[in-house]
Amino acid sequence: MKILAISDVASKALWCPQCRERLEGIDLILSCGDLPRAYLEFLTNFTPVPILYVHGNHDEVYAQQEPGGCICVDDEVYVWKGLRVMGLGGSVRYNWESPFQYTEKKMQRRIARLRPKVKRLGGIDLLLTHSPARGLNDGDDLPHQGFECFNSLLDELKPQWFVHGHIHLSYDCRLPRVCTHKGVTVINATERYTFEVPDFEDRPTGKTFFFRSFLTSFIR
Repeated sequence: MKILAISDVASKALWCPQCRERLEGIDLILSCGDLPRAYLEFLTNFTPVPILYVHGNHDEVYAQQEPGGCICVDDEVYVWKGLRVMGLGGSVRYNWESPFQYTEKKMQRRIARLRPKVKRLGGIDLLLTHSPARGLNDGDDLPHQGFECFNSLLDELKPQWFVHGHIHLSYDCRLPRVCTHKGVTVINATERYTFEVPDFEDRPTGKTFFFRSFLTSFIR
């Protein structure tokens, strides 16, 4: 499965007449937030694949009208062709101008509400957020600090991919586009980035997944 991750900066290479050709071969689009609603709606006209999105801290306009033709996965665990995606948008709270800013405690409560569904599905494969984790390629100033609870979440659920935005690569030339953290591939989706994941469609999930995993461990 080929995934296009986008965030923060509308790509001129996609917001153009050649969009259809440039989206050929893409199986799923993930938006990490802070993108114009019109941009996401434009992309829906040139691809049949789902566009899953979370809110960024500058997406106040989404509160009045969400992007048409797209799927909001904020505070949700969404499964597409077997790929389990947990969505947690927004940034650390630094003012009261946006509904998509959160304290650490609020973000922890959002995570807690998703745990029953995560358990039923047997875990997650990809964590989709706007902000990074604290200390993992985030900023020093409060608006660009990541969430400490994301570190605990990565340790607990061990997804294979963590895709975020918020930290523009232009902020610091030393910022990596992709890195690995405790076995998790971390991707900064600023503007656009394409990557591939295995086919998960035939993988068992939920209780069946847990039972087979337990049985395999027991036999070993």
